[in-house]
Parts: sequence; C-alpha cells; structure tokens
Amino acid sequence: MAYVICEPCVGVCDRACVEECPVDCIQPRDGYPEGKEGKQLYIDPDTCIDCGACEPVCPVTAIFPEADVPEEWQKYIEINAQHFQK
Repeated sequence: MAYVICEPCVGVCDRACVEECPVDCIQPRDGYPEGKEGKQLYIDPDTCIDCGACEPVCPVTAIFPEADVPEEWQKYIEINAQHFQK
C-alpha cells in the first residue's frame, strides 16, 4: 500500500512532504510553473515505502494511505500512479 496525494494539494504544492520523504518518491508534475492552477505533487506508488513521514507535515491534509483515501478523491489513486508511467 502506498500513500496518495489528493485534491487539497492541487494549486498549493507545499513541498514539506518532499523534504520528509526518505526515498524521494514525491515529485512535482512536469510542465506547470510555480503556483499555476492544476499543479500538484505526486507519490510514486512503486517507490513509496509506506513510512508515513509525509502525511503529518502536509499543511492541507492532502496525503492519505491508499486504503484511507476518501471516496470523493478515489480518482487520485490512479492519477498518482499514471504520473509515473510517462
């Protein structure tokens, strides 16, 4: 099980989670300049070690264990995974 970054991150992209990640599995989306609407951070599900270090430092509560992603944000599980399939 990996962690997933959901909708509250869109347009915010606070990078506190990037600094806390011990395996560097959190990446910004390519092609979006700083502050642009639609930009968010992503967690690589194949690299994430499920340590949970990112979750408590997220200022907008956008990070969830995959099993706990709220129903309205389930699409972000696939969105995170697809970002790394490029």
